[in-house]
Amino acid sequence: MTTKHLVYTALMTAIICILGLVPGIPLPFMPVPIVLQNIGIFLAGIILGRKLGATSVIVFLLLAATGLPVLSGGRGGIGVFAGPSAGFLFLYPFIAYFIGLVRDRYFGKINFGVLLVATLIIGVLVLDIFGTIIMGFIIHIPVSKAILLSFTFMPGDIIKAIIASLIGATVLNHTRFRTLIQ
Repeated sequence: MTTKHLVYTALMTAIICILGLVPGIPLPFMPVPIVLQNIGIFLAGIILGRKLGATSVIVFLLLAATGLPVLSGGRGGIGVFAGPSAGFLFLYPFIAYFIGLVRDRYFGKINFGVLLVATLIIGVLVLDIFGTIIMGFIIHIPVSKAILLSFTFMPGDIIKAIIASLIGATVLNHTRFRTLIQ
């Protein structure tokens, strides 16, 4: 890993942390709030690719585990990895990796449509469904109810996927950025 890659990874980690300054929207029927940090997770994979994107998310999670208040609403500490949002947190690096895998595969011909489809399938469907299933195991609710609860996240996450895909397509199709990132 070069110094340039370390800087990109650190910058993306900082962006994800900054998105944590926006407090989550609590839901009365679910212990996991709606957060803005998903955009940062999506952007990590879109902009940095699979390896650096997943690395930046892992660094972010390590910062959260050490107790820094980098999660939405100023949360942090090892306890969040045993709470209801643990499934989402553990899935974040995988989400960034697989979105980055699509980005790496189509880097020469990347466009908004490719990014949006990848982010919708991986970042919205997989994250929301599996994250709420794991949440269901932690708070002891049936899997069927957990899957139904996942639909509460999807409208907002679809908007986040559109925003991340727009930003990603704009940045990745800029010629100067393309030469910097390679």
